[in-house]
Amino acid sequence: MRGIAYGVGVGPGDPELMTLKAVRLIRENEVIAVPGKVAKESAAYKIASGAVPEISEKTLVPIYMPMIRDRAKITEEHRKGAKLLEEYLDQGKNVVYLTLGDSTIYCTFSYLQHILEEDGYQVELVSGIPSFCAAAARLNTSLTEWNEPLHVIPASHQKDEALDLPGTYVLMKSASHMKEIKEVLAASGRRVSCVENCGMENEKVYHCAEEIPDDAGYFSLVIAEEKNS
Repeated sequence: MRGIAYGVGVGPGDPELMTLKAVRLIRENEVIAVPGKVAKESAAYKIASGAVPEISEKTLVPIYMPMIRDRAKITEEHRKGAKLLEEYLDQGKNVVYLTLGDSTIYCTFSYLQHILEEDGYQVELVSGIPSFCAAAARLNTSLTEWNEPLHVIPASHQKDEALDLPGTYVLMKSASHMKEIKEVLAASGRRVSCVENCGMENEKVYHCAEEIPDDAGYFSLVIAEEKNS
């Protein structure tokens, strides 16, 4: 019997925001995979260890997931990662892959999932609290009300978008192009907030675009609301 590969969201940063199911799966299974070259340096591992200290005694499997635009190189690394997971699955062991936020939103595990399923392995996703929901809660703001739409976009790939549709925008993956994104935000006339490292010890909150540093960290999420909302 092959094992099951679980893609488990650990939330945005605060261990207290991990779900009971995520905690249970980590405790019940021996093999824990995390994105990165060194398992214990992974942000997902650090979050999980705050809720499940015994994770340090597990079999930790780092999966290199490069943040590059070379599609051929990315695909090659993803296949390497999937094959590594398959080695454990073929032994009948479940693999719990930890991912930041939710396992269905811009999730690194999704690339491995496609390969694993193509190879005939069973995969199950376990939802976690999405970063933008946690950030909105930290800001004490509602993302949507009544009939307002919500737009979630990967800002690093769409940094020139005008943000002219009604509703609230969530800009994820903003940090690498924050200077350009701030220019778009200023032109949009929207009310802007940003949470950097939401739920982590070094969390920072910015209440307007001008406050956000151009070199904001990788885990920076921007919320742009209509001023009349």
